[in-house]
Order: sequence, then structure tokens, then C-alpha cells
Amino acid sequence: MRFLRLIAMLAGAAALVPAGTAIAAPKQNWTATVTVQDDGTHLLGNPDADIKLTEFVSYTCPHCATFQKQADAPMRLAYIMPGKLSVRIHHVIRDPVDLAVAMLTNCGDPAGFFMRHHIFLQTQENWLTKMGTMSAAQRKRWSAGEVPARLRAVATDLDFYAMMAHRGYQRSAVDRCLSDRDMAMKLIAQTSAADPLGVKGTPSFSLDGVLLAAVHDWASLNIQIKARL
Repeated sequence: MRFLRLIAMLAGAAALVPAGTAIAAPKQNWTATVTVQDDGTHLLGNPDADIKLTEFVSYTCPHCATFQKQADAPMRLAYIMPGKLSVRIHHVIRDPVDLAVAMLTNCGDPAGFFMRHHIFLQTQENWLTKMGTMSAAQRKRWSAGEVPARLRAVATDLDFYAMMAHRGYQRSAVDRCLSDRDMAMKLIAQTSAADPLGVKGTPSFSLDGVLLAAVHDWASLNIQIKARL
């Protein structure tokens, strides 16, 4: 009986809507749309957005972490969610730790890339501090031997295995990602491609394919985005 009364109430509510009244379709939330580009970069948001932003990022760059903390929420809410702006992450690898983190952000379902990207930058201060306490012998392991062994040493010393475990990754899965030669080559290619574009440091940004001069923080970038809306 309660179910029948509910159906009757819904029918009565529908009758209150005048015939011919158009009901607006809900607007799409683009913050859950992730597209993998041909070069291995990940794009968040509407692929056909009027404004296309590329972030050139190094995970061992403190300024990149600061940008992420300041920009992530306001950029998603104001620009990405309504489909006005898409964001593409372009990796710039500076050292073995940078490579290890980039391999791990690219590990697993592409839909989770931006969450992993966010977590590693949000926690950067913790693992960079730990990095500063490493002995010369530990650091040597990061730069000697086969690349997968180097990256496993980085992941062990900086507790990246534990970070990935919190995201549901078993150690064997993390090791497979750290041994992914094709991914490593894509990351190296992205790094090489940044130089002829004029990227001299991170974070750097391009809007609609044009590198922005002297723009390396959220306040400056936000001005540039608003000017294009």
C-alpha cells in the first residue's frame, strides 16, 4: 500500500507540470572524464573544451606540488566541471625518483591517473624530506644497474609500495608497472618533447598550444584562463 501511495504521489506531481514544458537535461560533469592521448599523456575534462591547458610537471619539483594544492579544486569547479577547460599532464622527468613516481601515476586504470597524480603531489613534502635523509649508498642504488631494479629501490626507500598499497595495489602489480619499458620510453619521449617547445622549468603551462612566458603559479595562470573565456 505504501508503494501504491508513492506512485500516486509521483503521478500527481507530474500532473502539476504544464504540458509542453521542457525539462532541462542535467549538465555533464567533466571532472570524471579522462582520455589517454597518443603520446601517453592524460587529459582531464571535455576533449572539445574551448580552452586546452597543458601542464608540464616534474614530481620532484616543489613548485609543482604547490601549484597542485592551490589550483586543483578551483580549476576543477570553475573550468573543468562545466566543460570550459581541459587539462593535459605532460611529464618532464628530472631524476630517478621523478621517473619512479611518473611510472606509478601511470600504473593501472587510466581513469585513476589524476587521483594518483594528486596523491603523490599532495604528499610530496613527506617523501622529499625522506629522500633528503638517504645515504650515499642508498642513492647509488637509484642510479646503478637495470632500470627496473633502480626504480624498485626508489619505491622501497621512499615508501611508495605502502602508498600504492593504500590504493589497492599489491607489490607484484607495482613491480610490473616499474618494469614497464614501453611506459618508461613514453615518459622519456615526453621529456624530450618539452625542450623544443621552450619549456625551461616546471611547472610550465601552455594554453591552446602556446607556451605561456613567465607563468609558473596558479594566480598567474588563472588570469590567463579568465582572459580567454
